[in-house]
Amino acid sequence: MLRFLRRSERTGRGTETGRHAMMPIPLTGGLLSGQVRDAEGRPLPGAEISVFDRSSRRVAHSDSDPFGFFAAAVVPGEYRVRAEAGGYQTVHEAVEVEWGKHAQIGQLTLQPDETAQPPTPGIYDIDEDHTTISFVARHIAMSRVYGQFNVFQGQIQVAEPFEDSYVQVVIDAASVDTNVEVRDNHLRSPDFLDVERFPQIRFSSTRFSRRGGNRWVVDGELTLHGLTSDVQLETTFLGMQEWAGIRTGAVATTELHREHFTLNWQQMLARGLPVVGSTIDIRLDVQAILKGSGTHRTQ
Repeated sequence: MLRFLRRSERTGRGTETGRHAMMPIPLTGGLLSGQVRDAEGRPLPGAEISVFDRSSRRVAHSDSDPFGFFAAAVVPGEYRVRAEAGGYQTVHEAVEVEWGKHAQIGQLTLQPDETAQPPTPGIYDIDEDHTTISFVARHIAMSRVYGQFNVFQGQIQVAEPFEDSYVQVVIDAASVDTNVEVRDNHLRSPDFLDVERFPQIRFSSTRFSRRGGNRWVVDGELTLHGLTSDVQLETTFLGMQEWAGIRTGAVATTELHREHFTLNWQQMLARGLPVVGSTIDIRLDVQAILKGSGTHRTQ
């Protein structure tokens, strides 16, 4: 398995003892380490690191730490290290690990992937047939309940610069669907969404900011159950495609706390466990069509 290095870990090539590493060098193996950076020399956290042996079998796998570092303890031998991150070109590096020694790969620089640049400026209509707004809730601290909203509409205005873009989504609260009629009726009741009083759920963005590569943060305001609260969407841009129009795609996730929207209905088990968890995981798989470039086409 991979483990992380201290910030003081050196990144020059060569081998040395593991006195600076957080993990000891194993008695029957060695240690390899490195750091992932972007083209501007900044540490790249969250890069996916895979280590393959000579037979192309993956023997270690993890993400780079907040400072871009990674490390793996492996048996002596020749290895290929692959570093990849959304919005960047994949990099491979060969390294030989000797028994009882620390092999330092140094810096792995990931160059931008030009195919993952922000979408063409314009107004994009969200394609309801190829978009899903789903959620996951914990039930009695054991299983997960999965659901989605079936009726919604939205629009994305892509600006130049991309940071000035804007998105708005309106959801029909009564379209909540967990595939269990009794549960869905309860979710529509005053105990939860109270769809008679609050028929719509609205999201309006306030800021777009880039994390790196094809990862963005979309800050915005969510109006639910009559209350408005700030939310932050961790967003991954999936690129552009031409199919029945010019399309763009993205995946966005966030976590909501029910009490922020006074969704306070709760029933407790005898042991004090809640029937419904207080946090809800939200995921949006979005596909949108550039206005005027084509028509919706279901498939």
